[in-house]
Amino acid sequence: MAETKDKAGFICVKDSLDGAYPSLVLGINAARQGMESKIFYSFMGLNLVIKGGVDRAKFIPPGAMGIIPGFSSLATSMMKKKIEKAHIPSLGELQEVAQIEGVELIACKMTIDMMEIKEDKLLEGVVIWTADDFLKYARECKVCLFT
Repeated sequence: MAETKDKAGFICVKDSLDGAYPSLVLGINAARQGMESKIFYSFMGLNLVIKGGVDRAKFIPPGAMGIIPGFSSLATSMMKKKIEKAHIPSLGELQEVAQIEGVELIACKMTIDMMEIKEDKLLEGVVIWTADDFLKYARECKVCLFT
């Protein structure tokens, strides 16, 4: 009889750098600890599993600095330099590692329908679940986090 794996689920709803990194890092580490690991992308987070989406992820500083025109581009550039200097993989590299290590990337059906996104725009290997599908999985999770 096969041993059942502990399960981990993560929900990502932001397509910014600070919204994207936590779910991928946690998802990868859960898989490395032997857990079944899934990331559910909904609302703006769905942009990350659309082809080229991680390349458009920005860092938007909180508060007044985030509303200054052009500042998010400067802040994104600065953040990407910090990420590179710390030898942290890019979002695209992390997505690839996640899929190689068995982390399942899941797109929210309601968001796909609402945003009128064609399935062929999604990254290869991304599956589509309803909220009900994810909740059935989440009920069995040892770890389930909203990132």
